[in-house]
Amino acid sequence: MPQGPLEMGTQPSAPDHPLTVADLPPKPSSSIVPCSLEQDISLSTSELEAEREIKLKVEMAPLAQCLRVYKFRDLTVEELKNVNMFFPHFRYSMDTYVFKDSSQKDLLNFTGTLPVMYQGHQYNIPVRFWILDSHPFAPPICFLKPTANMAISVGKHVDAQGRIYLPYLQNWSHPKSVIVGLIKEMTAKFQEELPLYSLPSSEEARQADLLAYIAKITEGVSDINSKSWTSHENKTANKITVVGGGELGIACTLAISAKGIADKLVLLDFSEGPKGGTMDLDIFSLPNVEISKDLSASAHSKVVIFTVNSLGSSESYLDVVQSNVDMFRALVPGLAHYSQHGVMIVASQPVEIMTYVTWKLSTFPANQVIGIGCNLDSQRLQYIITNILKAQTSDKEVWVIGEQGEDKVPTWGGQAMNHSSQAQLSNRAMELLRVKGQRSWSVGLSVADLVDSVINNKKKVHSVSTLVKGYYDINSEVFLSLPCILGTSGVSEIIKTAEKEITVTEKLQSSASSIHGLQQQLKL
Repeated sequence: MPQGPLEMGTQPSAPDHPLTVADLPPKPSSSIVPCSLEQDISLSTSELEAEREIKLKVEMAPLAQCLRVYKFRDLTVEELKNVNMFFPHFRYSMDTYVFKDSSQKDLLNFTGTLPVMYQGHQYNIPVRFWILDSHPFAPPICFLKPTANMAISVGKHVDAQGRIYLPYLQNWSHPKSVIVGLIKEMTAKFQEELPLYSLPSSEEARQADLLAYIAKITEGVSDINSKSWTSHENKTANKITVVGGGELGIACTLAISAKGIADKLVLLDFSEGPKGGTMDLDIFSLPNVEISKDLSASAHSKVVIFTVNSLGSSESYLDVVQSNVDMFRALVPGLAHYSQHGVMIVASQPVEIMTYVTWKLSTFPANQVIGIGCNLDSQRLQYIITNILKAQTSDKEVWVIGEQGEDKVPTWGGQAMNHSSQAQLSNRAMELLRVKGQRSWSVGLSVADLVDSVINNKKKVHSVSTLVKGYYDINSEVFLSLPCILGTSGVSEIIKTAEKEITVTEKLQSSASSIHGLQQQLKL
């Protein structure tokens, strides 16, 4: 069984710290695994505390130099002291963590076991906590650390690679969130659903998932079909999740609800108190709409829509975008875990970059991750030309492509609208388009239009942000808007124009270059 994090390409080569980790039995009738937290009762409380303090200082001494790269070193050390008071058996080390963008960083991590009571028996669950260098303002990354004869029981809070997803992690906020509190919730969740089971040495690794399912049944879980997150009913419903309870999130929720395309609509609102717009939805409830703060409520969504944006006060544009990236790092992996076959639609800004970030963090195929891009502008331009300017042309020949904003490129039949018969019409249409702007309610309607095409497999063409590497001689991994056919799997086809106008290619390449340059400065 793989023991490493989902995001890691390789495991640290250093030998594991000695841990008292007993095999988990396949059935709760097996013998109880004793908890490894005994203390010498002959020692006084003060002596125990002194021993713990000395132990932590000894273990942390070799790491002191490395911890200098931590932005809030003193706060991190104080947090570790608190952890050591409650869990003195944890072992600390510095190891290399490999992120999804292949960047590497030496991070503090600690391993140990959590005593868990399950169906009247006690088990030690081996875990690993990675502490980011922005701790305590960023949550730890948590994984199970199974031994060779343990297998992961994939469930509501654990994926196949052993990464742990909990509401406490998603709602992490310093100073109220602490590692001890996280461990307390982790223990409680594991008591509800044991995350590991014993794997006989004769079994091959490829049988692990089947055995996990069988183990759940043989352990007497009679309501597996009604409560399990793998419910057949949940899988087949047209479930849609909107992430973010701000104006745009509310607009998307209302527009999707009005279209009647969702059997269930989940709105994830992480704001505190009455700050978000969901209070009114709580008061005036909508049918089939659930408001939640728990990522697991999104399980088996066919579409997940991102509307969240950082409200940071930093003057640097790069810092603002990085704040969005940091927020997505806490959201996307969990949402991807709960809806592995869903389509992710990104409306957060800047849409091209955040769509790229979502793609990288989710590890989804590129066709399952799209940005709203120039869909709204394209629909408006088509309407203006055919209904207001009364042009005798097919509206589907007209598209806005490229980068959302001032650098968007209007095209006509695959060519830039710079010919004499089209230039005047194009200029008039674009002037009308600029006046409109992009208000939340109009973007919400555009998002609902995209969701409708995906949910109902309409095979309709939209100008959305998609991976354009290989198109228009673009060689970097960037997302730009191109006409795409959308269906249940996301982008089923990118429409290739009959010919490429040099001006169009140059503008798209320029946008791709600037976007790629900014992406290179971000820390995923």
